[in-house]
Order: sequence, then C-alpha cells, then structure tokens
Amino acid sequence: QVQLVESGGGLVQPGGSLRLSCAASGFIIRYYAMSWYRQAPGKERELVALIASTGGSTNYADSVKGRFTISRDNAENTAYLQMNNLKPEDTAVYYCNADRLLFGTRYTYWGQGTQVTVSS
Repeated sequence: QVQLVESGGGLVQPGGSLRLSCAASGFIIRYYAMSWYRQAPGKERELVALIASTGGSTNYADSVKGRFTISRDNAENTAYLQMNNLKPEDTAVYYCNADRLLFGTRYTYWGQGTQVTVSS
C-alpha cells in the first residue's frame, strides 16, 4: 500500500523551528521528486519546497528562502523540511508530495498533512 505519512508539526512561537518528516512506504522515493506544499485557511495550496530525485537540485518559494531547507534520505525512504525562524504567516497544513513521470505516466502521491501553527 502506497503511503506518505507526515509528522513533526505542532505549535511553535515566532522565531522558533520545526522539522517535518515525510515517511514513504509501498514505493521507493529515490525515483521521485519530493515536495512540501502548504495550505492556509481560505487559501490555495502552494508549493513550499522541492527536491529533485537526484537530490542535487532544490527550489523554494520566495517566502521561505533562507529559512526552510528541504532534504531527503533515500536510505530511510524519508524526506524532511527544516523550518527555522518561523513566522505567523507560515501557519498552515503542510503536505508531502512524491511525483514521478515514467514513460508518459505521472505517478503522484500525497500525505494526509500535518498542522503547523506559529503563534505567541
């Protein structure tokens, strides 16, 4: 059974840090680009960070550049999002995504999301 399970969310004060984890099962993330998205109440889901399957290329939303770091551990079949200097506007449900295009067929999987709340 294909599954992505996020963890590590919670309540943190402004300026604090959290590390989100995305554990995959039922497939091998080595062949997938891994991404983190977030969705705040009343807003559309947005891409936060992406790391290529090779791990050599990353992209970030302008709003999180310099504060968030995406990484992957293919041996552990897990992706991570280190979030530093958190701001109230980072409050959202964070979703993990795995995506691969193979012979013209797209394979994409989503986790159930983890809540991140930044508040004093």
